[in-house]
Amino acid sequence: MKILMVTPYLPYPPASGGQIRTFNLLKYLSKQNDIVLVALYKTNAEKQYVSRLQTYCEKVYLCKRSENPWQIKNILTSLFSFQPFLIVRNFSPEAKRALEEVIEKENFDVIHSETFYVMPHIPETKIPILLVEQTIEFRVYQHFIETLPWIFRIFLSLDISKLRFWEKYYWKKASLVATVSDLDKTIVSNIEPSIRPVVIPNGAGEDMLVDQLKEKDRKQTILFFQGNFSWLQNVEAANYLTEQIYPLVKKKFPYSKLVIAGQHAKKIAKHGNVDYVDIPHGDTATVKRLYSEATLFIAPIFGPGGTRLKLLAAMASGLPIISTKTGVEGLDVKEGRDVLFANSPEKFVEKIKLVLSSKSLYEKIRTNAFHLVQEKYNWQKIAHQLEKVYKKIQTTK
Repeated sequence: MKILMVTPYLPYPPASGGQIRTFNLLKYLSKQNDIVLVALYKTNAEKQYVSRLQTYCEKVYLCKRSENPWQIKNILTSLFSFQPFLIVRNFSPEAKRALEEVIEKENFDVIHSETFYVMPHIPETKIPILLVEQTIEFRVYQHFIETLPWIFRIFLSLDISKLRFWEKYYWKKASLVATVSDLDKTIVSNIEPSIRPVVIPNGAGEDMLVDQLKEKDRKQTILFFQGNFSWLQNVEAANYLTEQIYPLVKKKFPYSKLVIAGQHAKKIAKHGNVDYVDIPHGDTATVKRLYSEATLFIAPIFGPGGTRLKLLAAMASGLPIISTKTGVEGLDVKEGRDVLFANSPEKFVEKIKLVLSSKSLYEKIRTNAFHLVQEKYNWQKIAHQLEKVYKKIQTTK
């Protein structure tokens, strides 16, 4: 097949969740298919990675979008138009022109749109379009504004309404919608009953998958949380962990250590007795080292959206997870088998104490999660599943 893939970011280096997803899909899809990639970028420094993508793509078109989303032009356009801010700040006239030209010149079997907010760049076409929703965006931003003072909620609610409208609009415009979890699939169908999505899950990065599980020293307790802190849920989780959970942990385990790491970690409010590691873009070696050194992955995530690649990374590296139920939504995990649940600071401390005091429980949780990643969240299998979806929409166009 010949695939035209459109992404709102450059899929290399595989640093953020979206980049990890797209890069791994490109790697495996390219074995049996020809791929043309149209990717948005923000800074000229990103252009150095094009050669890594050309290994898997027949052609790569880079198209500039706003480096700083909070430009006056973007804000005013969003305020005085029916377009939500998310679409406005990601729109690239260069990408629109590039897609018009490449679709006119070449024949494609399918267009793969990774996120709904790159759909405005795609011209009217008879080529079937698969729209992949990594998360249901308006729900993510709705959760965020609920934490703000009422004056900001009034102002931003209009933008959320516009976001919901256009997200649904592009679901109906696509030939088929894909989500990353059964939960998101159900939510989409409940919001718009005419849509019947398929599920194309996220996988664990191969560089995070260990060859075998090595024994951990549970007495040297290192609690760990990792993420990209440009993402609102990660900031919320990190602050909750440092302010609500860790002070209670220190009373029970005075020699424990908390490590919070990721891109833009400087955005998090700093607290004493916590190690903050700001990881440069693309530094996967540091990420892998931190996962291997940690004792437990603590994920107090309360915001909705997608499946968390950070949790799949923990499972792949043999690191037991204690999470909110929201944090593992979309993952095929069970309480007490693959993960432990907690939804309050006291419950997190209780579960931390429980798993650290029982070697059998500790080994059970991480072993089951590790095998689950190998069996279900494998990028090669996921890419094969995606190929079947492409063929399905070809035959129904």
